[in-house]
Order: sequence, then C-alpha cells, then structure tokens
Amino acid sequence: MIDELYPATAPLDSEAHAAFRATVRRFVAEEIAPHHAQWEREGQVPRELWRRAGALGLLCLTVPEAYGGAGADFGFAAIVTEEMARAGATGPLFYLHSDIVAPYLVHYGSEAQKQQWLPRMARGECIAAIGMTEPGAGSDLAALRTRAEAEPDGRHWKINGQKTFISNGQLCDLLLLAARTDPDPARGAHGVSLLLVPAHLPGFERGRRLDKLGMHAQDTSELFFTDLRVPLDHLLGEAGRGFACMMSQLPQERLLVAITAVGAMEAAVAWTREQVMQREAFGAPLSDKQTVRHRLTEAHANTRVARAFLDDCLRRHIAGELDTATASIAKYWCTEMQFQVLDNCLQLFGGNGYMREFAIARAWVDARVQRIYGGTTEIMKEIVARSLFDGGPGLRPRR
Repeated sequence: MIDELYPATAPLDSEAHAAFRATVRRFVAEEIAPHHAQWEREGQVPRELWRRAGALGLLCLTVPEAYGGAGADFGFAAIVTEEMARAGATGPLFYLHSDIVAPYLVHYGSEAQKQQWLPRMARGECIAAIGMTEPGAGSDLAALRTRAEAEPDGRHWKINGQKTFISNGQLCDLLLLAARTDPDPARGAHGVSLLLVPAHLPGFERGRRLDKLGMHAQDTSELFFTDLRVPLDHLLGEAGRGFACMMSQLPQERLLVAITAVGAMEAAVAWTREQVMQREAFGAPLSDKQTVRHRLTEAHANTRVARAFLDDCLRRHIAGELDTATASIAKYWCTEMQFQVLDNCLQLFGGNGYMREFAIARAWVDARVQRIYGGTTEIMKEIVARSLFDGGPGLRPRR
C-alpha cells in the first residue's frame, strides 16, 4: 500500500537497493512487528534482536568491510531507517548505533579502537549509545558538566557526572561520552572531549528507564558516573576536539531524523487512505466526502514535497555535499510537517485514532519527540538563520 503511493525514487531505487529493501522489510515484518507491542509494555527490545539484525547485515552498513561493515553507501542505511519508520518501529534504534556512533569511530578512532569495537557492533554483539545531553545542558553542548580528569598515574581518566535522555541507555555496552577534559570554564566548547566508555566498568550506573510520552519500547535512560576510570587510550580523537567532531557529524544525525519523519508520513497517509475508503458515514465511504478527500490530499501533497526535498538531501549527503544549514532545514521542516500530517491523518480516523491499538495513534505520540531531539526546531532555525545572515556554512548571505 505504501509503495503504491510512494514508490522508491532515486537515490534509493537501484536493483541493489530494491533487493536490500526487501530483506529489511521481511526482517521488520517477521522479527519486529509481531513483538513491538510487547516490547512497548516491557520498555525495551531484547538483545537478541540486535544479534539477528547483525547476522543479516543490517547494522553498520557504511562501516568499511575491514571493520566488519558492508562498506555500503549511505542510501542502504537510509533504507533501514525508512522501513523502521514506516512500520512504526521506534523501539530498536538501529540508526543511533550504526549511523551516529559508528561513524565517530570510523572517522576519529585509532586503528586499535576500530578493531576493538566496530566488528562487534556490526554483529550486534555490542550495542552503542551516545552520551551528550545532561539535566542542565540540552542543545548547549558547551555547558556540559560531566568531567573527565587525567589521573596522576598517567594511565587513566577519572569521570564524574551524569547524562539524561540516553537512547539505548539500558542495553548499551559502549557509550560514546562527551565530557569536559579542560577544567577552565573559559574554554567553553573547546574543553570538551569524546571518550569511549565500556558500560561494565565500576562507577558506571544505569538510572531509571525514563517514563516517556511515546517511544515506549525505546530504553531511554539516565546514566551516572562516579569515579569511573577508563584508560587514557579510550579518548576518541584529540583532547578538546570533541565539540568540533560532534559538529561535523550532526548533519548526518539530523538527516536520519528527517528520514524517519518522511517514512512515518508516508505510512500515515497510506493507512488513512485505506481507513477512509473502508469506513462509512451516512451510508457512504468517508472517502466520498469532499472535506475528507481534501484533507488527505493536503497530507499527501505535503508528504510528496517532503520526499522530494529529502531525496535531494540524500543525494547531496551521499556525494559528501550536505551542508549544516540544509541538514538543519531538513530536520526541522520534515519533523514539523510530520506532526502536521500525522495530526490530520489521526483526525480522519475519528475515535479510532485515539486508540493505541491503531498504528496511527502510536505514530502520532511517537512523532512528538522528533521536533525536540537531535536539536530542537528552534535551534535548527537559529543555525539556518546564522548561515542566512552571518555568512555561516550552507548559504551565502545577501550583500
């Protein structure tokens, strides 16, 4: 049904992409869809799901083959994220593991770090998370308070602090941690470094699994670090360069959120079209009513426009040309449109749209966070505004 309305388009329409999409779709239909409601009640997905995904080659697709990945272009990773979104599978956050954490290791990790972690991540044996957000520091990464201090023995970092809203927090084996390594507050963002923190070490404590509005199968958690000691060689990249590394990787993260948004929009319109064609009111299908036809037409048109813009961003990203401002536009515009489209679709379901047994209800609730995580809509607009008026990356200011 979704393919009928939204067939695959370039850059995701090659024969190789089509064959891979079929594999992903079977995996979602057989391994995720029948169990997702149970995982929502339990608050997390089973570790075995990650191993099964790894065995099928669905994880770490863009990681070079030398480190256990497929060495594929980002289009294949986009298909995994898209198909998960179309199925409403918000519990298994594969893209965080494969397409956010893994690229940090690929781009900034030492050979030893790559060999130690990436093959296990690709097999689904090691689940990764990223620790940026703190209770008092959301989008303002320069305000981080978690500290990593070099110990006098010259061999370890000692970490103290806490993180919140950490996806994969209960399951993660490896945390990519953003921490302040320069005690001088005047250094701001330039005092932030990235460290690879194994979750089994003493001093690593998992707090509560957070009681969220939506995404109930995702194990979003609080994490605490008390005199946690990691070897000095667990530093990722150079000390004090963490903020710069994060800035260079955020466009892909924001593109992934946009992919999720468009996939959810396409699914919602397809579900709603089927609903209004089957459901009757006053002796005729709802789809015969002009107000219904026009409201769904508007949702369909907005979804088509979103897909066209997203495809352009995908082409740019695969070519290495997606700039920060354009990725920020994609993130905020697609997620704002996602919520608008899903809200209109839910309305056309009537009372059924308010029942969690219907996919549209769960998708509507899950969509709300899309405008917040990965950088709020307001932060995205400020990034774009700086490029527009101040000569930042992405757009040339008018003279």
